Amino acid sequence: MAKVKVGMIGAGAIAFNHCDGVVSHPDAEIAAVADLSKDRAKEVADKYGCKNVYTKWEEMIADPEINAIAIALPNFLHAPVSMACLKAGKHVILDKPFALSLDEAKKVAAVAKAKRKVFMLGMNQRYRKESQMIKTIVERGDLGDIYHGKAYWYRRSGCPKFGTWFGEKKLAGGGALLDIGVHMLDLCLFLMDNWQPVAVSGQAFTKLANRGIGEGGWGKSDKKKKFKFDVDDFSHALIKFKNGASVELNVSWALHREKADDHNVEIFGTDGGANAYPGKVFRYSKKNKGEYEVVEPQNVKVGVPSCNRHHNWVQAILGNEKPLTTIEQSLTIQNILDAIYKSSETGKEIRIK
Repeated sequence: MAKVKVGMIGAGAIAFNHCDGVVSHPDAEIAAVADLSKDRAKEVADKYGCKNVYTKWEEMIADPEINAIAIALPNFLHAPVSMACLKAGKHVILDKPFALSLDEAKKVAAVAKAKRKVFMLGMNQRYRKESQMIKTIVERGDLGDIYHGKAYWYRRSGCPKFGTWFGEKKLAGGGALLDIGVHMLDLCLFLMDNWQPVAVSGQAFTKLANRGIGEGGWGKSDKKKKFKFDVDDFSHALIKFKNGASVELNVSWALHREKADDHNVEIFGTDGGANAYPGKVFRYSKKNKGEYEVVEPQNVKVGVPSCNRHHNWVQAILGNEKPLTTIEQSLTIQNILDAIYKSSETGKEIRIK
């Protein structure tokens, strides 16, 4: 394979991030863009020097010269479009969340396996250098037994533009939890290297955004005349794992609090703890007995030196790297997300098999 020719499906705000990542790799290019809005598609295509513009993604994936597809669409389209692209013989990088349910996600995973194509969720928070350094430190055993994680992303007024698909459950599947909560949950489990959840208790709230409170500036999607918001603007959960470890998750799009934006992943071990933002380690000093120290790790080897999800995806397609985000791990995250919503609906703890 000479260059990996990537087709971009979806020309919303996040599409530029996808395209920037792809074209920064010397062996990849944006070869086509598809969006229902020809103007939006042309805006993306013009920026990246791409001549092929489509208003129907089905036509684009029929092009035999397109090797791979980046998907940035409303959540309800994630699974069906991913499967169509995989069946057409294309490698896929998909924006989070994986799907609207675990059942949908499993179907995508089965097609990817059958077609032997590289399928990745673009979990960009894993690729930060600080995240990967903390991951290496955990793998070395420096922090001992990791028994608890605290993951949170609070936005005081961070809802995507009201009237867009983000606020409609039938199109989005969920709100803050599926949009930014998934990032913190994924990063926390990645750092803890714990993928065996057994029980989930959670609660999802819709208290402010449905009243028109907490709109942010995100999104280029078309707005409907009739305002609708029936997804969560705040959610929290407690996740328990097979080895006895636990994770506390809190996430909001709209919440009355002092800080406008506050996010982190904190992990706690028997020999030390760590933060992801910024990457720091906390422990008793080995050199000066009785003293406590805060260390900012330096020169720690990372798994993906590029620290770029699109580079990792392209390198995996070329056979040079393994995906940092695996399908199995992404299925586990989807399973937990489903369980949080189910727990909220039933008021019960959900056991995970």
